[in-house]
Amino acid sequence: MSFFETLANRIDETDSVVSVGLDPDPSRIPEFLSDADLPRWAFNRRVIDATHQHAACYKPNAAFYEDADGWRSLHETVAYAEGKGVPVLLDAKRADIGNTTRQYAELLDLADAITVNPYMGRDSLQPFLDREEKGVFVLCRTSNPGGEDLQDLELASGEPLYERVAALADVWNANDNVGLVVGATAADELAAVREVVPELPFLVPGVGAQGGDAEAAVEYGLADYPGVRTDVGLVNSSRGIIFAGEGSSAPDEEATYFGAAGDSAKRLKKRLNRYR
Repeated sequence: MSFFETLANRIDETDSVVSVGLDPDPSRIPEFLSDADLPRWAFNRRVIDATHQHAACYKPNAAFYEDADGWRSLHETVAYAEGKGVPVLLDAKRADIGNTTRQYAELLDLADAITVNPYMGRDSLQPFLDREEKGVFVLCRTSNPGGEDLQDLELASGEPLYERVAALADVWNANDNVGLVVGATAADELAAVREVVPELPFLVPGVGAQGGDAEAAVEYGLADYPGVRTDVGLVNSSRGIIFAGEGSSAPDEEATYFGAAGDSAKRLKKRLNRYR
């Protein structure tokens, strides 16, 4: 079964398109977990326990795991999430040339899908694209303010660079395993990309702490993927869910802290479902 077929089944099962970003910033992990053997893993496990009923996917960002204990935590996290029946998308933004990109593509042995950077061209992505059963989300129009420095540049054809990336990704989708990363902070650009690629699923970040447009994220982010029963796509929130319990001073601090994460995921699910 391909990643997008698995994702479609999960969306049906949970009635949710919420992607929960597992970005356990060590400086923000609560003090009551500071003595754990692997604090990031201990944190993630509790987030997963609190949110899995509302999660279509988990999206750990590789930047928060790139040390010895971090990689151990990531492996534990992926295994635990998949044990709950939730697919895992590794936000790694990888790509390079030759044997380097082939090595980067080995990360797909760990996760069900990955984000990649297209700015070195198709050959830099080919080892990812060749993994037919895995999802490959190509950065297209990101949610950060500086994204316009390059992504909005107008080409000789008159189209912005991010639209050309979308069109190329459609060509690269020979194995029906390609999606796009398109931020929710610019609804007009979401709509423009959807017009270029009517069938590619989107990963839409920026709805949580960055205040992106939830209605646009659903309207333009979900795609009628071939051969599945439901529209497929993901709307991600990271900090807005996993750190929702910050500042808790309740007697049962741990239960209250992670209960807030579960409540936040549930609220986002309901908010997004109003527009589905």
